[in-house]
Amino acid sequence: MKKTYTIRPMKIEDYEGLFTLWMTIRGFGIRSIDDSKAGVERFLRRNPDASVVAAAENGDIVGGILCGHDGRRGCLYHVCVREDYRRNGIGKAMVVYCMNVLKAEGVNKVSLIAFTKNDVGNAFWRQVGWTRREDLNYYEFTLNEDNITRFNQ
Repeated sequence: MKKTYTIRPMKIEDYEGLFTLWMTIRGFGIRSIDDSKAGVERFLRRNPDASVVAAAENGDIVGGILCGHDGRRGCLYHVCVREDYRRNGIGKAMVVYCMNVLKAEGVNKVSLIAFTKNDVGNAFWRQVGWTRREDLNYYEFTLNEDNITRFNQ
């Protein structure tokens, strides 16, 4: 049976439901500062219209994407759909929502990171037409060692 849901812009009031969803996603990495309520609120202020949630009929958050851009390139973070709502078009609908916002804001390219061990996520991205880059190396530099990533078991 197809599950019913609504796709809408993310608001900080969605944080508790979103965090609860994140905690159910096996292998999901949560950063202690960036993914705190204050961190997500800061992100939403900088990117007020780009992030999205999927809400079930009862109001539960069953999907979400943190989406933002720097004026040149967009990025999708923490793309997830609750397991019992997968294969209902929610992930694709949320991605399309984000892509339309980014395009309207003049962004021409979008990137994301999927952990190599995330078989479900990697299969999804291939299925919806994203290209895996093999021509570059991804580097990062940690400015705040207190921003620790914890992975859900």
